[in-house]
Amino acid sequence: MILGFLPWLAWFKALHVMSLIAWMSGMFYLPRLFVYHCQTTPGSAESARFKVMERKLLRQIMNPAMICTFLFGTLLVLTPGTVDWHAGWWYLKIAAVLGLAGFHGACARWRRAFAEDRNTRPENFYRAANEIPTILMAVVVIMVIVRPF
Repeated sequence: MILGFLPWLAWFKALHVMSLIAWMSGMFYLPRLFVYHCQTTPGSAESARFKVMERKLLRQIMNPAMICTFLFGTLLVLTPGTVDWHAGWWYLKIAAVLGLAGFHGACARWRRAFAEDRNTRPENFYRAANEIPTILMAVVVIMVIVRPF
């Protein structure tokens, strides 16, 4: 069964990278929307517009892209010879990916707070949070491309 994956390896890689790009785009943009949403009055038409944008970004782009990233990543891992299980880079990459998934969950909680008009965090919090996915993405890319250890 696993050997049957080999002819599909290039497709799994391409679909994994495309899914990751879509997921990361949302991870970069949603906290930025939160920054702008902080500048609106709860209950206003502008706040309602941000709620729609945030919900659609999370549910229609980020969630499916994250699922596909994990699906195609798992298929890659199941392909023999793709991962050297003794290399340290692999475990740091997985830790960074799990960090991205945790950040995704935090974004979902923050979006829910905005949707219910109960956000208590200032816009500077979201400005700082916006840097987290960039750092984690850099770790993932360096581990996969450079494989320093």
